[in-house]
Amino acid sequence: MIQDHEISDQPRIVVIGGGTGLSVMLRGLKEKPMDITAIVTVADDGGSSGILRSELEMVPPGDIRNVLTALADVEPLLGKMLEYRFQKGQGLAGHSLGNLILAAMRDITGDFVTGVRELSRVFAVRGRVLPAANHAIVLKAEMADGTIVEGESKIPKAGKIIKRVFIEPAEVSPLPEAIDALRKADAILIGPGSLYTSILPNLLVPEISRTIVESNALKIFICNVMTQPGETDNYSVSDHLRAVHEHVGQNLFDYVIVNNGEIPPQVQSRYAEKGAKVVHLDLDEVTKKGYKVIADQLVLFRTYLRHDAEKLSQHIYQLVESWMTKKR
Repeated sequence: MIQDHEISDQPRIVVIGGGTGLSVMLRGLKEKPMDITAIVTVADDGGSSGILRSELEMVPPGDIRNVLTALADVEPLLGKMLEYRFQKGQGLAGHSLGNLILAAMRDITGDFVTGVRELSRVFAVRGRVLPAANHAIVLKAEMADGTIVEGESKIPKAGKIIKRVFIEPAEVSPLPEAIDALRKADAILIGPGSLYTSILPNLLVPEISRTIVESNALKIFICNVMTQPGETDNYSVSDHLRAVHEHVGQNLFDYVIVNNGEIPPQVQSRYAEKGAKVVHLDLDEVTKKGYKVIADQLVLFRTYLRHDAEKLSQHIYQLVESWMTKKR
């Protein structure tokens, strides 16, 4: 259920990101005795979210839906219902039912954030889910050759090296609840997720990055297992951290959690066909910059590689518990 963040005696965790990786991790974290707030990107402009964003002038709901589903304490069938995507129907094909429900809740309650809050009650969500801002933002990328690509969904497809990403409007105001959660946080987790299109859009909201920098909370970066074609080609762990540093202006993290387990050659080959490969842990480079590293076998092999949510959340919980003990 949604917890009272004023009286909870559990460690307060704020998780920032978007995409599948974040949802997988949250499925593990919600089983731990922690008070979770997820701050989710509002830069999505592709697929069902992009259509609803454009036609209804609303916050793109896809990443919010994924996180709500991950944190919901409901029967598996209800979770499948939220994720269900229509295959047929003029104007309906491609839409996720969960996205449509969020669009309806926005209209019913008069406000997207209120709609998310009320839906969280219905689905017994363990924690809070907040968009980074109360309206959609436009993500743009400046490529190494100087060209500008507009739109979160178009950036990885440009086939160019990303120099930097930026948002419009640049001075977008964050949700006050998000800033409040960050100020009260005992730990702030960033990642996993698409570096330039899921993680950095949140950190480009000026007050969000400023509040994280000023926070005395434990700050942890969860690195992706595989590179992302058109986005982080050939990136090592230190390359991911460097990109965050360059966009925010300084090192953010105390700890970096990475996978160092072997990934079977046949799995690597399948990813290589799509242009993705294992994110190399250049340990010396990472530690030289002052980060502490937790490395473990953190992946599960299914149709796609996924973080082992139980193992990952256990590492996070132990780090947070240790941090809280030192603070006391």
